[in-house]
Amino acid sequence: MRKILLSSLAVFSFLANAQTNVYNYGFDTDFPSTWVKTNQSTSPSTTSLWSKAVYTSANTSTSGIFGSGVGNVPVGQAGGENSFALVNYTSTTSTGTTATISNWLLSPVINVKDGDVVSFYTRKGTDGTVDYPDRLEVRYSSAATPVNPSGPTGVGSFTSLGVSVNPNLQSGFVYPKVWTKYTFTIAGVGSAEVPVKFGFRYFVTSGGTNGNNSDIIGIDSFSIDRESLAVSDVNKGALTIYPNPSKDVLNIAGNANYKSIQVYNLLGQKVIDRPFEKSINISSLEKGSYIINLTKSDNTAENVKFIKE
Repeated sequence: MRKILLSSLAVFSFLANAQTNVYNYGFDTDFPSTWVKTNQSTSPSTTSLWSKAVYTSANTSTSGIFGSGVGNVPVGQAGGENSFALVNYTSTTSTGTTATISNWLLSPVINVKDGDVVSFYTRKGTDGTVDYPDRLEVRYSSAATPVNPSGPTGVGSFTSLGVSVNPNLQSGFVYPKVWTKYTFTIAGVGSAEVPVKFGFRYFVTSGGTNGNNSDIIGIDSFSIDRESLAVSDVNKGALTIYPNPSKDVLNIAGNANYKSIQVYNLLGQKVIDRPFEKSINISSLEKGSYIINLTKSDNTAENVKFIKE
């Protein structure tokens, strides 16, 4: 089959008394030289890299790309026309059915510490009815000398997984069709600021022109904020897990109606999958950082990183 480029919400809330913006980039202009684009896909295209949107004419199809609608130029989550970055299935030139797409956009060095909150918006580009599943990972590296990823499965020194959007490549538009905010909290780098690089990884197996997966996605409004919580505010409805770090039992508090729990290691592998309970035994996990994914009754989800001691 030939794919054609067509011309809910996972928000993690933190109640803050004070907030400082550490870094933000809105993709309103082309990438500065401090951002690095590297396509490590199977049979990688040398021209199909992450890029700023540069649509020059209004959409004329019945299903507008990036929700533009007929007669409109696509817009980002904020900033107006073409104010977002995108990547798509042409990342691989393979015409087979098993190609792996691993197309990276690496940030400049940003000084962060444990507790800093990373946020961004993403969406699929198509408003069509057929879903070729997409996946996006946001990883980070705190290595003194960062090592760029190499090969379709390599992550270099970007071993810390912040969040994975549609980690299981589910169909049915699990990857959202509207601009949706995702956040995660930095953990494991220490209480003092350290230089860190972030990597947006378009990571899709069975991708490309004839694969079952991969279409087109965009990102916008990348921000890192430093927040302070008052003790009296902790239990006012925001998702809370404790103790964190934990050795044996992880407790979960929040007002949402959760139905299931999944725990992923930093390689994106699911290590726990069970119905929701307010406490979960993690004693069998190896020491390290993990992401707990809480699926709600409306099939949206919240994600929080924790450390297993």
